[in-house]
Amino acid sequence: KRGSGDQPASEPAPDQALGRSRGGLSTKIHMVVRGLGCPVRFALTAGQRGDAPQAEALLKDLPADVVLADAAYDSDRLRKLISDQSAQAVIPSNPSRARKYDLDRVLYRERHLIECCFAKLKQFRRVATRYEKTARNYAAVVTLAAIVLWLR
Repeated sequence: KRGSGDQPASEPAPDQALGRSRGGLSTKIHMVVRGLGCPVRFALTAGQRGDAPQAEALLKDLPADVVLADAAYDSDRLRKLISDQSAQAVIPSNPSRARKYDLDRVLYRERHLIECCFAKLKQFRRVATRYEKTARNYAAVVTLAAIVLWLR
């Protein structure tokens, strides 16, 4: 039997980056990669959480000339953050957006580097299936996989 002093009732349970999405329980990996497709930073969130708010923390204090992202990251706030860092945002406008932005299609083709990075990460079975119960352990597995990608 647990004593009443083990964990205060007012303390919330830690966020395990698990959430419901269309496919069931899932975790999103938000990642920043360099020009050669090597992972630099990442964050884990629950499957139903939005993408654009996570990008702000990932891009903070990160030098870049161009920031490529998909339409899920399209927000005025993120575009302002990118322009404040003297970088160019190459993000397609969300189809539901009233004000559309021009897209440099030649630069946008380079976004395949992030897709290739995720494909390489998913080659690690523990990353692809998330056997770990805690977000801390899963983040450690993703970090180890990213290190291996850097070493290749």
